[in-house]
Amino acid sequence: MAADPSPALGEVLRRLAQAVGRYENHASFADGHDRWSLYRVAMDTPAALPLLFEAVSLETDGPLASGVVGDVLERVPGDERERWVRILPPTVRDFSAHRARDLGVLESLRQGAVSAETVADLIDGWSDWLQLRAVRVTADQGILRVVSQRGRTKRIRQAAVDALRQS
Repeated sequence: MAADPSPALGEVLRRLAQAVGRYENHASFADGHDRWSLYRVAMDTPAALPLLFEAVSLETDGPLASGVVGDVLERVPGDERERWVRILPPTVRDFSAHRARDLGVLESLRQGAVSAETVADLIDGWSDWLQLRAVRVTADQGILRVVSQRGRTKRIRQAAVDALRQS
C-alpha cells in the first residue's frame, strides 16, 4: 500500500479537489492514480492551475509530476512553461524541458516566423512529435516540402505530402 502524501501535499490536494468540484471524501491521496485523476481534472480548470502548480511542486512521485507538467505545458502561455518545468526534480525534468522547447517552435511555425531554410537546418534535431505537429500547424509550402523530404519517418513524410496536396 502506498504511503499518504506529506501533510502539506495532502492539504493542497484537498483544496485542489474542492476547487474542481470533487467534494467526495478523499481522506487519502496515497494512490498515484487518484492523484493523477485529480490532476487531469485540474488541468482543464484554468482557475485551478495555481493550486495544481502548488500540488505538483510538492509531488513526491517524480514520474507523476513529470506527466502532469508535460500535459500542462500545452495549456499554459509560453512565458509560463519554464516555471512549470523548473518545479520538477532534475531527474525527471528533461522530457518536459524538451517539450517546452518544441511547443515554442510550434508557436513560431504557427505565426509564420520560421522559414523553410531554418526548418531544413533544424529538422534533424526535432523529435518525431514536433515534426508531425509542425505539419499540422503550418501551411507554408516550403516548410511542408522540407518535411515531406526530410521527415524522420514515413508517417511524417506522408502527412507532409498530404498537407501539400490539400493546400
